[in-house]
Amino acid sequence: MTLHFTSEQHLDDGVVEREFTLGEIPGILWTPASASAPTPLILLGHPGGQRRMYPRLVARARRCTADGFAAATIELPGSGDRPRWAALEQARADLRRAMEAGEPVSDQIIDALILPLVDRAVPEWQATLDALLSLPEVGGPVGYSGGVISIGVRLAVVEPRILAAGFFAGSFVPRALFEEARRVTIPLHVLLQWDDEGNDRQAALDLFDAFGSQEKSLHANMGGHTGVPQFAGEGVAQFFERHLK
Repeated sequence: MTLHFTSEQHLDDGVVEREFTLGEIPGILWTPASASAPTPLILLGHPGGQRRMYPRLVARARRCTADGFAAATIELPGSGDRPRWAALEQARADLRRAMEAGEPVSDQIIDALILPLVDRAVPEWQATLDALLSLPEVGGPVGYSGGVISIGVRLAVVEPRILAAGFFAGSFVPRALFEEARRVTIPLHVLLQWDDEGNDRQAALDLFDAFGSQEKSLHANMGGHTGVPQFAGEGVAQFFERHLK
């Protein structure tokens, strides 16, 4: 697949923002305008709906570029402007139905929702990484931040170019991914919202325990899914400064 830039704008803090397509995959690359050498890269994961998530994504990207990193994101399969994915939409509907009824979310629903998404999204992230690292202004090392944590787990296992990851423990995780987590060895910085209404706290703690990394830290804050305090971002930034600079 060939990367094509479709737009470019200069944000008011000197950041260059370029939208691109890689095959049918839309994405955005942010780079510091003042960079004089290939810049380390942080991949910004998110739960889907790139346009809807843009305000949060660009805020995260601005912090990355302020710290001397390039940042990039892509749209997930079946989300945003990408072609509909009937099986994914059915799994989302089943999840909503269970949660609205106050019922436990079954392993079957979690597997149907997450496992096919991981299987499709991870190769797309790897292809994106291939394309971005071929640009003269982008270089390694590479980090992964945020997103659907199961995608991050798989990437941390199969992609040796990712040297550190900051995860958000805010999504359902299939039991099969717990076994993959034991094979994760890169440094990890994990954020957990203690009162996250859509997250199984104990499952998040069990996943953290399963990670095989020698360096891993868990940062829990009070509040719901969208209540991550601003200072938590400082800790993530310092983590990537230590491991990617």
